Amino acid sequence: MRKLELHWQILIGMLIGILFGFAMTYPQWGAGFVQDWINPFGTIFVKLLKLIAIPLILASLVKGISDLQDISKFKNIGLRTIATYIVTTVVAICIGLALVNLLKPGDGISDATIAQLTETYASDAGVTSKLEEASRQKEGGPLQFLVDMVPDNAFRAVSDNGLMLQVIFFTIFLGISMLLIGEKAARPLKEFFDALNDVVLKMVDLIMLTAPVAVFALLANVVVSSGDPDLLYALLKYSGVVVLGLAIMIVFYCVVVSVFTRYNPFTFLSRISPAQLLAFSTSSSAATLPVTMERVEEHIGVDKEVTSFVLPVGATINMDGTSLYQGVAAVFISQALGFELTLSGQLTIILTALLASIGSAAVPGAGMVMLVIVLESIGFPSDKLAIGLALIFAVDRPLDMMRTVVNVTGDATVSMLVAKSVGKLGKPHVQNWDDHLDEVLHKDKK
Repeated sequence: MRKLELHWQILIGMLIGILFGFAMTYPQWGAGFVQDWINPFGTIFVKLLKLIAIPLILASLVKGISDLQDISKFKNIGLRTIATYIVTTVVAICIGLALVNLLKPGDGISDATIAQLTETYASDAGVTSKLEEASRQKEGGPLQFLVDMVPDNAFRAVSDNGLMLQVIFFTIFLGISMLLIGEKAARPLKEFFDALNDVVLKMVDLIMLTAPVAVFALLANVVVSSGDPDLLYALLKYSGVVVLGLAIMIVFYCVVVSVFTRYNPFTFLSRISPAQLLAFSTSSSAATLPVTMERVEEHIGVDKEVTSFVLPVGATINMDGTSLYQGVAAVFISQALGFELTLSGQLTIILTALLASIGSAAVPGAGMVMLVIVLESIGFPSDKLAIGLALIFAVDRPLDMMRTVVNVTGDATVSMLVAKSVGKLGKPHVQNWDDHLDEVLHKDKK
């Protein structure tokens, strides 16, 4: 009997998780049962993915750079990556602004709903923490993100997933230095990182065996911990605008992939679907990174020289889905609270959302922090910031899940574009977790 494809297994796990979560909202003990006995399995899965994210970046990026015969190739890859990420982010923000201005979801929110949402969420710990974090980020100068990119302690950088840009900087520095000392002197270190890369990729394969169970646990917990259904319904029009924009971005990626790489867009979506589904379940580009790299390399055929740089950088600075959401949310809040937004204000949103996405962490909830920065840039009254966040806080988690799917899809798309442009888009070479199992099991018999 043919084994069910991984993305179907994950989809089934998600569906069962959603149904189970809804069922557990009825008994009084249901939510507690899910959080105590089901959710820990999802939490362990996410922690395992985060556990291998930094080792994977270190190993794959060093391997990718040290395999280069010509250092100028790396410069070409870097410049094309950053330029393409900027273009896709601007496209995403413009799509969001066009939709929210056309459909005007904020005009349909009544004063009673605004008052109810404000009373429910304005003093919520989640909202206040986002305001504090945005205030902290704003204190830095215009080049603070460059300062933050350079670590002063390599060991501290690799011990914190939130410092991924610092890890990338250190790893690029290490890889280039290995090239400059010559192949003979660098060989022992290169062989270590080559072996580490193979081991970490095998860890990805093993972790993915538990993915269907993990997404069941994650989705069940999301459902039982969701907010008041009446408030969610009141924000349905706003949510619909965001979801429509995200769907248009997926179509945009498919068109770009088809036109510039001649790759079948349906095959593209099918082969990265496990990464997309995990992005939806975890709401974290960083946690999904190991799976994204494995799918793009082994199932699409993008060379490691490209994925090892493009995807880690993308997980940190490329947030197309989040940036689109910034545009929609900022204008929606302005419409709902009667704040007049001029054309120059909307142009400011494009620029600020682009810059904010570069320094934003690839973790759940980072979009709300970015939104505060965007709102402050257009002169939104500071005393109404908490009310503005309260308006959208109820639906932020499900929308966060959806926009993370777009972020990950954008990373995969850009990696294909860059690979095609430098001649590094080849044929897939899939590796399974049990490829070497026979030789291990029969080792003693030889």
